[in-house]
Amino acid sequence: MKFQTLSVASSLAIMACMAAPAHAQDDDNDRANTIVVTAEFREANLQDTPIAITAVNAEMLEARGQTGIEDVAAQAPNVSLRPQPQNGGSGLIAFIRGVGQVDFNYALDPGVGLYIDDVFIPTLSSSLLELIDLERIEILRGPQGTLAGKNSIGGSIKLFSKKPQGDGSGSLSVEYGSYDLIQMRGMADIAITDNVSMRISGMGRSRDGYVAMLDYGALHPGSNVPTIGRGPYTNVDYESMGGENLVAARAALRYQGDRVEINISGDYTREDSQAVPTVLIAAGRPTGPGQGSDIFFNPTSSNPSTSLTNTFGTTPWLVGTDGNPVLLNCQFVPAGRYSCDSANSGGKIGGYDARYVSYSTFMDGMEGNPQAPYKPYFALPITEFEGWGIHGNLTFDVTDNVQLVYIGSYRAYTSKWGQDQDATPIPVAQLDNKLDHSAWSSEVRLNFEAAEGLVQGTVGGYYLDQEGEYEARVDLNYVNPTIDFIHGPDTTPSTSKALFATVTVNPFEDFGLTGGLRYTKDKKVYTYYRSNPDGTIPNGFNCFVANGVFSEPNCILSGLYDIPGLFKGDRWDWRLVADYRFSDSFLAYASASTGYKGGGVNPRPFVGDQALPFNPETATTYEVGFKSDFLDRRVRLNGAAFLNKYENIILGKQICPESSLPSPCLRPENIGSADVKGLELEVFAEPVDGLTIDGSLAILDFEYTTAVDASGNLVGTAINGNNITPYTPELTYSFGIQYDHELNSGGVITTRFDGQFQDDVFTNAENTDWGRVSDRFLGNFRLAYIAPDDDWTVALEVQNVFDKYYFMSKSDVTSNSLGVVTGVPGMPRTWSVAVTRNF
Repeated sequence: MKFQTLSVASSLAIMACMAAPAHAQDDDNDRANTIVVTAEFREANLQDTPIAITAVNAEMLEARGQTGIEDVAAQAPNVSLRPQPQNGGSGLIAFIRGVGQVDFNYALDPGVGLYIDDVFIPTLSSSLLELIDLERIEILRGPQGTLAGKNSIGGSIKLFSKKPQGDGSGSLSVEYGSYDLIQMRGMADIAITDNVSMRISGMGRSRDGYVAMLDYGALHPGSNVPTIGRGPYTNVDYESMGGENLVAARAALRYQGDRVEINISGDYTREDSQAVPTVLIAAGRPTGPGQGSDIFFNPTSSNPSTSLTNTFGTTPWLVGTDGNPVLLNCQFVPAGRYSCDSANSGGKIGGYDARYVSYSTFMDGMEGNPQAPYKPYFALPITEFEGWGIHGNLTFDVTDNVQLVYIGSYRAYTSKWGQDQDATPIPVAQLDNKLDHSAWSSEVRLNFEAAEGLVQGTVGGYYLDQEGEYEARVDLNYVNPTIDFIHGPDTTPSTSKALFATVTVNPFEDFGLTGGLRYTKDKKVYTYYRSNPDGTIPNGFNCFVANGVFSEPNCILSGLYDIPGLFKGDRWDWRLVADYRFSDSFLAYASASTGYKGGGVNPRPFVGDQALPFNPETATTYEVGFKSDFLDRRVRLNGAAFLNKYENIILGKQICPESSLPSPCLRPENIGSADVKGLELEVFAEPVDGLTIDGSLAILDFEYTTAVDASGNLVGTAINGNNITPYTPELTYSFGIQYDHELNSGGVITTRFDGQFQDDVFTNAENTDWGRVSDRFLGNFRLAYIAPDDDWTVALEVQNVFDKYYFMSKSDVTSNSLGVVTGVPGMPRTWSVAVTRNF
């Protein structure tokens, strides 16, 4: 057992070893693609490891032009990662095999575990990570936890940074592209002493926004909408959304002794970006019986049934130039079938592509009144993040057969972002959000081998301690009557403790049995604080509604101040695996495992009877799979089929029939159980020297098993029994084709195309038609010249080659009377040129 190289990693990619340019593939050993892995605490070929894994190394990341983990996930079967929409700030939505989490709030645990150098990242709001100086990324599908770290019910995504080598190497890359993209990346690796080395890496990126924020009143001088100028002048193009300004840096120290290795690293990230880009898709008052009827948003602005009259009592949300309320309707939809925008001429508005135009103002200029005395209010069109962390890893070879590993970390961040939920000049809903979070973790593992390799395994313990605060200014005019209050700062201290063990026994040369066990104990306290914007506490005494107004401002929120909600729970999880090698080129395995995600309390009650708890969700997964090589190892095909018995599923509801205020509602609840079945295939082929093809295919079938009511909905919900969890496509596939041509000079020209297809997904548990994100196929292209000895690289990249207009997410808030549908459009076709110098 070679402990000097042992770490709790999973694997390199199925295709990773063959991702290097052609001039690096000089013999049959490269074609054999022998990859050493240590997923189960023993060195083994990837093809001998009975786990469903997708991973890529640094060379493949560069070849694909991937700089975000969501890009990597798009080429992994049954994995769905995407940035949070505008209401989530700088964070990630993550689902694997239909299991995951949308809400960034600390009250809910992620369903997919994210790790950096074996350190668990406990919140979605800090998980949209820049890929800086990575050695590899690994995606493990199915419940994880008996091997290491935090329990993850859906799967794990692991990022491994490059360790210092002390070889005096370095690199510098400069890139320029569309929307004035300027990006720089650099690295230096130096030796301090014979056994101490240091590696410093960093990056910076700035890019203009791709969604124009335009002044509706200035572009429509004959309308009833006032201009929204900044300062004494009206600036039609006064802002944009989607612009980035980001810097990140990492420093690592490494000590290598005879029996000890110590790695210490620190990282820092700062983002000062524009608001997440959001456009209006449809607007008006839903009047029909269904969520998908065109009559809801008929582009006829004079039709009162499709306009939303925007008044609070007798006070208009937005006073028009004629003194009357401005109506919310299709006039504010810049493009598409639900638009009646008179400024749209040939698909252009003010010289901009109308599909990438928003009339957002982030402003509530409504005149203050006794019910809403805290106006006007202006949200900030920003996405800001500042975070840092310190990691430590100690590996000590106690004997040739026993190894001790310690992993410790401390991480902290502050995240701020603004939201204009309606994407119109009318102040339907505006928010400013702030998250403060810190966490420290400790993990100890004892890896061992006995009986001359017959038995191998690990035992260990894990501890995580978190402190989190969430504060927001929440201005919701659409609630009847309106509410405008301070959410928080809600506090969420939590702890998680665990013991785990995994043992592998090889009774025969070609047969292995693995068993794992985990005990987890969680505690979480969520404390509500609701106050008025002036710091006073809402008065609930004799709270009533008369003529569309409350007797006291925000009195509906009374009783939600300094009120704690507690979750405590413990859980045993297990994993069993049997694998058998039928031949040198074919391995089959079968496994069963369980997973768990902790419960909590609803973090966003609008009234006291919505402040309800939810229980943990659990999963039992049965999986069979195979790993195969054939045709002289020019082709590799790996596959897995699974059945996931998914119980007490936690999803956020937009409609709460059990509450005195059914809408608005944003309540997490255990909505039921489901059977999730799926098939996954991954292939890599080198049909001729220099030409490589990789691909993946995933099919998923989701079926609720919970009883339904007479309407076909899961009992106690508005969620139909035929629905599927959010952000879960039933079909995905991806492929990459790369050709490396070696020149007589020794340089290499590399050409690569990557394509990916994703079926329809829904963004809410109710699976409303307006919350459906249509299927899409995206293509990316890269052409690169690599100089002899890899001294220089010049690369041209084109993202979204076919200029596909698509949405990363949608927000359907017609069901809670807000009367708008918004979406986050993906970037149009972009190009960039990068020059890299290696030292």
